[in-house]
Amino acid sequence: QVRVVESGGGSVQPGGSLRLSCEASASGTAFGFTVMGWYRQAPGQRRELVATFTNSGRPDYADSVKDRFTISRNSAKNLMYLQMNSLKPEDTAVYFCTAEDYRGTYWGQGTQVTISS
Repeated sequence: QVRVVESGGGSVQPGGSLRLSCEASASGTAFGFTVMGWYRQAPGQRRELVATFTNSGRPDYADSVKDRFTISRNSAKNLMYLQMNSLKPEDTAVYFCTAEDYRGTYWGQGTQVTISS
């Protein structure tokens, strides 16, 4: 199986920055997986895409975070990051990382990000 773990969340004031980290690891028969992207879910809301890599490796962003967030990864080490700058209260959510292989998508437990003055 594939285990996905997010970290780096916390509480920050509007305009501040956070850097989220994601690490995926395999056990058993899992192989060939890739860290793919970040999602978030606010209270009472559906989970939404924040940033992801296309199959060509090009990053893509939700309009709400474009020019403020930057996604990066080291696929060989199964590591992925989300640099979040100029944070706004509406960015408050639980942030999730995903990894994929030929069988499907794997999710982490999420890390809480709270933006408040």
